[in-house]
Amino acid sequence: PTEVMYHGLAVCWVLGDTLEAARLGSAAVVVDYEELPAIVGVRDAIAAASFQGAQPTVARGDVEAALVGAAHVFSGVTEMAGQEHFYLETHASVAVVDESGQVFVQSSTQHPTETQEVVAHVLGRASHEVTVQCLRMGGGFGGKEMQPHGYAAVAALGATLTGRPVRVRLTRQQDITMTGKRHGFHATWRVGFDDQGCLQALDVTLTADGGWSLDLSEPVLARALCHVDNAYFIPHFRAHGRIAQTHQTSSTAFRGFGGPQGMLVVEDVLGRCAPLLGVDATELRRRNLYTPGQATPYGQEVRHAERAGLTWDQVVADGRVRERLAEIEAFNAAHPHTKRGLAVTPVKFGIAFNFTAFNQAGALVHVYKDGSVLINHGGTEMGQGLHTKMIQVAATALGVPLDRVRLAPTRTDKVPNTSATAASSGADLNGGAVKDACEQILARLDGIPGDTWEERVGAAYLQRVQLWAAGFYRTEGLHWDPATMTGHPFKYFAYGAAAAEVEVDGFTGSYTTRRVDIVHDVGDSLSPLVDLGQIEGGFVQGTGWLTLEDLRWDDDGRLLTHAASTYKLPSLSEMPPELHVALLPHAHEDGVVHGSKAVGEPPLMLAFSVREALRQAAAAFGPPGTSVELASPATPEAVYWALEKARTTTEAAAR
Repeated sequence: PTEVMYHGLAVCWVLGDTLEAARLGSAAVVVDYEELPAIVGVRDAIAAASFQGAQPTVARGDVEAALVGAAHVFSGVTEMAGQEHFYLETHASVAVVDESGQVFVQSSTQHPTETQEVVAHVLGRASHEVTVQCLRMGGGFGGKEMQPHGYAAVAALGATLTGRPVRVRLTRQQDITMTGKRHGFHATWRVGFDDQGCLQALDVTLTADGGWSLDLSEPVLARALCHVDNAYFIPHFRAHGRIAQTHQTSSTAFRGFGGPQGMLVVEDVLGRCAPLLGVDATELRRRNLYTPGQATPYGQEVRHAERAGLTWDQVVADGRVRERLAEIEAFNAAHPHTKRGLAVTPVKFGIAFNFTAFNQAGALVHVYKDGSVLINHGGTEMGQGLHTKMIQVAATALGVPLDRVRLAPTRTDKVPNTSATAASSGADLNGGAVKDACEQILARLDGIPGDTWEERVGAAYLQRVQLWAAGFYRTEGLHWDPATMTGHPFKYFAYGAAAAEVEVDGFTGSYTTRRVDIVHDVGDSLSPLVDLGQIEGGFVQGTGWLTLEDLRWDDDGRLLTHAASTYKLPSLSEMPPELHVALLPHAHEDGVVHGSKAVGEPPLMLAFSVREALRQAAAAFGPPGTSVELASPATPEAVYWALEKARTTTEAAAR
């Protein structure tokens, strides 16, 4: 490139017979730089009016009139940092060109079709000349939805130029330095409540830190705008969005895809306003939950809205929240230098891709003469258990044991035009396609004699019955107008609630999470053990984003936290000694495979409960009614400054 847009942008790629040869070759490269002014961080971008992409608005009602008429009006700023994916396997691709000129790329990618298209574009070829395969990934979390394509293209270009296999694999430091993160956000807001503490109006401007290019920033922003309401009904609503352009890595998809950032805004608003209203934060949240018949600001009815209250009430009951709040009050009164806090927060998360066309999937199911089954679908496995669920769907549909079903690697020459394994929709979409293919085969076997599956399959072959099928699924009922930001963008909503209790040291701000209770709505689970792992893992990853993981750049835009030694990830030491997870019972969802619900992204937002509990504990160092502003991530340092401010309020009142 003639202009380097951020520290870590590759200016050239060096091929070598060995890794050491490639390193020596890269060390020999000399680049002349002319230093240009840089914008580092979203605040600098706002000050410089450095924006890129669309600036959409989701709106309903008359916000200005509602704020004028509201009994209580507050305003503020909420900021949240990005997050490094830190998948165990870094970005990696291996490319080979065979004797016919066909390009074969094995890539750690969540979106093989898009990888195929980018490789074909770079090589000037048609898609049918490029095959991309993904056996499985060592983690993805959204970081391998858009970002792998360039590395796969570099490998394919090298293989085309040399006629030899070429591998591109980033070291950990390269991966963290060069690749995109979760979008940090800056939000300004005004909010109005009535005398009962019910939300009347919310006016928000969200600014996403897009980095140097758009990547997926526009759909991330759109989802953020559609999730500012979280699980709360807000009659008058306006959320305006914009994307900052900075000289940093291009921000990209990350589990939740903007939803967590939007939802954190309203949780921050309620957490800060509750003491100013003289209302317990738990009661304020419960009072404002959606109820049946209400619709979101973008016009979609909140179906099964009662589940927001059901998950909430169950977690309050199972977690003995009311009794423990009284116990915490007594503990705090007796301990001047240590305080505890307990918070309950809800989750309502929409399931489907913002881009309606992505809500489709294909599958290829083969039944062999011996009755064994091979399935291939367009989804990718990154440790979330998708392949396990797809084997279960096929075995259930065909009525065969699990060990009779094998799953082949995801390949673009088997299932074309696939969507990314993202938006929590992998099981919904690909499960529907696998089920469709299996049902086609079963329909052809109808009337074929045989006492066993194997006998029927053998008889069907002798009668020249087709024993393979291509399945297809498309999510029905979706529509979205990006011009007006209205419609029905989601198939359904996933609900959940979490109660978290923390203890904070008043001298250092360090804290421990004592107990967490979770109730989560997964519909009729396809695989309860897989879903339990996703709920626990999502919660821990969300807690990391909100309390530990602190991305830092210097004034010139160099990433300082580029290794495990400088970037703090959640570990066993941060896990609560008590973690109780329950799946919401009687939660069948119509129109999806076996009544199940997506479970990849929604649990991440259950971690809001930990951040809000830290706010409660910090406030306990001050007088009643203390409103605490808490940075995100709420590191021990941030918690210390928050509680110190609360404590100063107490001392000033005493004087």
